[in-house]
Amino acid sequence: MKFINIRTGRIAVFILCAAIIFGMARFFLNYVHEKSVLKEMISRLTADTRIAEVLVTGVNYDDFSNKIYTTIKFLEYNTAGEPLEPRYFTFTGNIIQFQSLVIRFDDCYVLKDDRLRGKSIALFMKAFMLDRTDTQEYEITKLEEVPEGYKVSKGDNAFEKKIWQRFWKYAIDPKSSNSLGIKNCQIEAPGTIFVPGILYKISIEHDGGMRIDSHPLPDILKGEKIPG
Repeated sequence: MKFINIRTGRIAVFILCAAIIFGMARFFLNYVHEKSVLKEMISRLTADTRIAEVLVTGVNYDDFSNKIYTTIKFLEYNTAGEPLEPRYFTFTGNIIQFQSLVIRFDDCYVLKDDRLRGKSIALFMKAFMLDRTDTQEYEITKLEEVPEGYKVSKGDNAFEKKIWQRFWKYAIDPKSSNSLGIKNCQIEAPGTIFVPGILYKISIEHDGGMRIDSHPLPDILKGEKIPG
């Protein structure tokens, strides 16, 4: 009987220790999981996506007008990160801005990495340069037009065009935008001084607006004209 009691006691102690170890392991795993989820949530709110790149391809002086002309190559990327057809704009100066419609969604959609509203949307509308009364501008996307970077079908698709016309209306109308989870919709115009030898990257923050970052070109590319 005494032997049975000792054995039973040892089994009880073993079960208790196992329960404690299991509980601690579960607590640790939950802590690690929660920390991982929190880290991912923060990363989504602070993440950004490259949406365009800009490069100065020419700087020319015109003796007749006594002006310096700056030509830039504007390369926009679609939602899959694929480059679109590049565009070239020439200005009588190098302080250039990009007028864009930026749509921010409620943070809850960003945190959940919502498929459609998981990050802010930026639609390029114009590239322009302010020069007192002589403002120069190039149109990139017309109002109610299907933006190239968000185009799904090739050619002119009536259904897609109708959807985007409705989208523009919802984005600009405050009453409609609230029902779609849009936190803010506004025009932004980030710009900088564009000079040769620098690659300019335009990004959109997932919970915020646009910004332009500059990076020196690799030394191997300096002074070289590479066939397109």
